[in-house]
Amino acid sequence: MPACDATDPELLRQLLERVTLWNEVRWVPTTGSTNADLAVLARTTDLDGLVLVSEEQTAGRGRFERRWESPAGASVAFSLLLRPTRPSLDWGWLSLLAGMAVATGIEQATGAGPGRVELKWPNDVLVDGRKICGILSERIDGDHGAAAVVGIGINFSLDESELPVPTATSLRIAGLEAGKSEVLASLLTEFARLYEIWESEGQVHEEYERRCASIGSPLRVMVDEHTHVLGTGDHVDDFGRLVVRTPQGLQPFSAGDVFHLRLQ
Repeated sequence: MPACDATDPELLRQLLERVTLWNEVRWVPTTGSTNADLAVLARTTDLDGLVLVSEEQTAGRGRFERRWESPAGASVAFSLLLRPTRPSLDWGWLSLLAGMAVATGIEQATGAGPGRVELKWPNDVLVDGRKICGILSERIDGDHGAAAVVGIGINFSLDESELPVPTATSLRIAGLEAGKSEVLASLLTEFARLYEIWESEGQVHEEYERRCASIGSPLRVMVDEHTHVLGTGDHVDDFGRLVVRTPQGLQPFSAGDVFHLRLQ
């Protein structure tokens, strides 16, 4: 694994000082799970706008309880603790906001050319068609009401032999060089912008559909081991569900693995 400089917490705080959503940025060298750490704080404190960053995560989780781990220093894991005012039915959009912010943040920080960074519904960020990050959003109920914890892990300097699956990648493999602090600052700034819109309106339909490569693409949706649906991504609905145009008509999906057929 090539060397990869650690996040500079002081630089990150400086880069975010004008972004009012983030009240505190914490950094630790290693932890089991940044989501689990913030879940404890969400249950026992009234903290809001907290970012926790770690250079190593030894028990990270993704969607469907998939594990998300990497060699120390090769990735960055971070979680956001927020207390949204939107009704709970709208909270599903938080995962979509995170995917949008990661895609835009990577593009801006690395100068990636047009089309290299794509968003696949709901929040898979692809670089050159391969997945570069994991995102998991959770609702936590505690002594001070409900909170949202949004966890994100981005591969920075893994080489091909260290990838968890062949369909994954890293910024180093893609030839996109940028510091961790700069990438995090870019995406956290974008997340804050999208979050403000979402808090006001409850969704970000137009921006998401412009950003998401699943819209207008031929797709295969794997609902479960035995159920696969073919169609074309049509739009996302008010709840962030993917609506697919199939031979049987429009079908909404709230969960499932989506495959872009042009990438297979």
